[in-house]
Amino acid sequence: MNWHDWILANEVSIRLSFFFGIFAAVALWEVLAPRRVLMLSRGGRWSSNLGLVVLNSVVLRLLFPAAAVGVAALAEQQGWGLLNLYRLPDLFTVVIAVVALDFVIWLQHVMVHAIPLFWRLHRVHHADLDYDLTTGARFHPLEIILSMLIKFAAILVLGPPVLAVVIFEVLLNATSMFNHGNIRIPERIDRVLRLFLVTPDMHRVHHSVHAPLTNSNFGFNLPWWDRLFGTYVAQPPEGHVAMEIGLADLRDPKQVDRLPGMLLLPFVRQLGEYTINRRW
Repeated sequence: MNWHDWILANEVSIRLSFFFGIFAAVALWEVLAPRRVLMLSRGGRWSSNLGLVVLNSVVLRLLFPAAAVGVAALAEQQGWGLLNLYRLPDLFTVVIAVVALDFVIWLQHVMVHAIPLFWRLHRVHHADLDYDLTTGARFHPLEIILSMLIKFAAILVLGPPVLAVVIFEVLLNATSMFNHGNIRIPERIDRVLRLFLVTPDMHRVHHSVHAPLTNSNFGFNLPWWDRLFGTYVAQPPEGHVAMEIGLADLRDPKQVDRLPGMLLLPFVRQLGEYTINRRW
């Protein structure tokens, strides 16, 4: 069995190994060096947020058993996509594909803030009254389905290698848990680190209750897109400890931090004023 077939056969195991490893590391970091004092009990929030993760995993496996890696393998076999039309060095192809897929996810993130229908789904992620590593995994099942369809389309157009898709999926999950972590990083280290990677302090700004800040710092993995397109905000005006997390019009823990309320959240009447054109 070559490496290509081995990755296809073990893709789920690879992703789960990294997920649990990074989860454990960030969870320990949160205990040893927390950035903020959490408002709600960890047990209640974690059971709801992780319950949503389990539900989403089941939904994806039922609807898309091949997942993104299977689509990449199909595109490679059929010669579909830009990167399958031109022969480039393997390492160069993998790097291009990972960076391009990250840009697609950045664009998707901007889109779900800009289109009211999609914002209804995405606000499940933003409505969390606290901010820790489980926030990075709480997305409504309908948004997860939308995200997977966009990912499929991007893979078919781009034609990335299977290895690149696995690396991207692992990085996306790992960095989402890291940059949503309630962890303290010395400012001098954070200042350098955020030149190459979205840090918790950088992304936490995006979860501010204030709409202009909610529409900044959209990146999950690479920090360059926000700087390039003018959506980068270095720090919240009130500081990270004092800043309020969540959505101004959704403050009931039973509605926003319990699984039944989270699943119903896209269908409640109030939409809020977090459209993309409402910035400074």
